[in-house]
Amino acid sequence: MIEKAHTASDMIAGMTPVLLDDVFVFATVSEPVDLALFNGAQATYREAEGMSLILPVATAQAHGILIDSEMRCITLNVYSSLEGVGLTAAVAQALADHGIACNMVAAYHHDHAFVPASEAGRALGILQALQTSAST
Repeated sequence: MIEKAHTASDMIAGMTPVLLDDVFVFATVSEPVDLALFNGAQATYREAEGMSLILPVATAQAHGILIDSEMRCITLNVYSSLEGVGLTAAVAQALADHGIACNMVAAYHHDHAFVPASEAGRALGILQALQTSAST
């Protein structure tokens, strides 16, 4: 079994952020007709207004979905506890302090920060610095 970090300082020190290559878009559909849209999604979430999707830009374009803001994903490669407190808050605050929007997605194994594509390199550097400062 993988040891999971519980404290904020342990999670931040171990987060090892990695910038994924793909570019994503957040989208919403009211009635998905094509299952390929779901198969191509990085994540889905049902809301009262419709199904929210995180899609690779190419998938969105192929389905005629409006591309509003292009996003990149930074995966925090720490096995954080689902009951851990403070990791997403620290990440979001560090990016906010530098004027970078951040949409956090918490999955079972890792947390993921979606940031504007144009700010991805800078955001990665900020998170790496945050990790380094928590490790010392």
